[in-house]
Amino acid sequence: MKKVEAVIRPERLDTVMEELGKLGYPGATISEVRGHGKQKGVTHMWRGAEYRVEFLPKIKLEVVVLEEDVGRVTASIVRAARTGSIGDGKVFIYDVENAVRVRTGESGFNAI
Repeated sequence: MKKVEAVIRPERLDTVMEELGKLGYPGATISEVRGHGKQKGVTHMWRGAEYRVEFLPKIKLEVVVLEEDVGRVTASIVRAARTGSIGDGKVFIYDVENAVRVRTGESGFNAI
């Protein structure tokens, strides 16, 4: 199993979740996070004054998938989250050794 972790724009979450559902992965863990990449935030104007926002709001989406589905899931997330602008996000992939469902004690992919 693999854990696919994506940091995306908040406005792209619904589109990404629709695509994951089509692939058979309707469940995910979602966290509201803040951060910045190479652009190091953005500068805004408000009432004639310039101010800088260092950490931008993002969504961190985590989903555990079968190893053979990693490519399809990753491609689907990238396609659904892409706007073509700086700050679209990143996708990280980690190994998952095991998972255990607390309620039943099931383990492995059956616990997902």
